[in-house]
Amino acid sequence: MGKVRPLLAVAAALLLCCSSCYGGAAADAVAESCDAIRDFVDVSFCASRLRSVPGAAAADRHGHLLMAADLAAASGASARDAAAAMARGAEGPGGGGGPAARDALEACGILYGAASVPALRLLRGYAAARSWGAARALLPLTGQAGIGCDAALAGAGSAAAAAGMAGANREFDQLSTMATALLNKVS
Repeated sequence: MGKVRPLLAVAAALLLCCSSCYGGAAADAVAESCDAIRDFVDVSFCASRLRSVPGAAAADRHGHLLMAADLAAASGASARDAAAAMARGAEGPGGGGGPAARDALEACGILYGAASVPALRLLRGYAAARSWGAARALLPLTGQAGIGCDAALAGAGSAAAAAGMAGANREFDQLSTMATALLNKVS
């Protein structure tokens, strides 16, 4: 009996060691990527958006950067479309806002469609190729649409138009910041 207990203790220790090495909890790559950029984006927002992408759980931080760039570009394209639709209805019956709101909404569409969305798509391509200098060169353009759209709408004095774009601008700002922060961590 005296020899059995030490052997059981050794076996238990080996089992515990092996289970933590091979069968224990796997690291959460999404949580790790989001935690790495917590100073720039809300961790729960980051994690929920990345987890919405198939394959995110198995991806590394570079993969998460590519996913974030795709999410930001898609969000920007959606905001561009929303701004264009709102601009078409700004002067119609019940549209509210008038010419100033229409012009501001058209500016939003231009900022998204001609600057931030194409820049994010290019950034994604350069990041995929690990061409960090080229990807970084696009950073001044990637996040400008949300900020510029908010400014254009504030200058137009149309609370209805500003409220209509607020959610899309905020979503885009967070996603483009996520992509930027991940680029800075990866490169």
